[in-house]
Amino acid sequence: MSTDTEEHPDIAAQQQMTDEPEIDRGLVEAWVARMISNPERAYKMAFYTFTIAFLLTTLFPFYWLLMLALTPSGQFGRDSIVLTPGGFDASLLTEGDIAMGTNPGAFIDVFTTLPFHRFVFNSFLIATIGTVLVLFVASLAGYVFGRLQFRGKTPLLLTVLVVSFFPPAAFFVPLNRLFSRNFAVLEPIVSNGSLYNHPSAIIIPVSALYLPLAIFILMVFYSQIPDGLEDAARVEGTTRLGALFRVIVPLSAPGVATAGVLSFITIYNEYFFSSLMTSGRPDDWAPMLEGVLSFQGQYETLFNLMAASSIIAVLPIAILVIVAQEKIVSGLTQGAVKE
Repeated sequence: MSTDTEEHPDIAAQQQMTDEPEIDRGLVEAWVARMISNPERAYKMAFYTFTIAFLLTTLFPFYWLLMLALTPSGQFGRDSIVLTPGGFDASLLTEGDIAMGTNPGAFIDVFTTLPFHRFVFNSFLIATIGTVLVLFVASLAGYVFGRLQFRGKTPLLLTVLVVSFFPPAAFFVPLNRLFSRNFAVLEPIVSNGSLYNHPSAIIIPVSALYLPLAIFILMVFYSQIPDGLEDAARVEGTTRLGALFRVIVPLSAPGVATAGVLSFITIYNEYFFSSLMTSGRPDDWAPMLEGVLSFQGQYETLFNLMAASSIIAVLPIAILVIVAQEKIVSGLTQGAVKE
């Protein structure tokens, strides 16, 4: 028996530990000791904790919006917190509620009460054009910063990145004066020669504000492409610009998709410039958030229509994220590690 303990000191240490009396620990110390002795249990607890926190903070607001959309406007006074679809209870509906077409019909009333589809179209078109502009300029700048060496590269890159830290309100006064002024050169394009109530007044500043993030993402990806691939393309006769769009951009598809999706989501949800550069009417390129707030009147607020319009406005973003989720995840992970 003594030989076994001499040959295996770990067994002797375990026997000595079992012979020692248990330490009188408090609740917290005992819980920490159990987590250390059983790490898998700690991992499961952390997983369930973060999952529940995600459901409460992310998915619960959408559930609440759905319940508000399905509840008639006359029910909000009696039930201050709507957690169940009270709109399906026909006995609680009044003639006014039925006449207004509330209940699940709120998703239809959104388009009949206001031309909400035009608000969504305005935001979608502005986000699409802005994303294409951001990706084109960011691809050129990302190639320059990621693959070329020149004097003053680091200070210039820091200057570009500093722009993203400025609040949008800091640029509003000069841009508002610029875009509200009448220019004779613009009269053939715009009737009054002013860019006010024109999508350019929204696309230009918003794209410039969110351009640094796209430049940084694409710079990281473009710098990882081997120089031999670009050199082989240039030997075949293509130009440096042709090698960028024929070789480097396709090989950096996850990064391009990540920058594009993030830019589209940010521009689509933008409200500051679009609300101040337009009159708020759908024909003047007002954004979809302006349409959501249009259901808030002076004497009455149609909460069910506001909730239904919010859900409808989120659908394009949700579909885009679901379709491009693999590219986004691979882009964020591959861009974090340089091979």
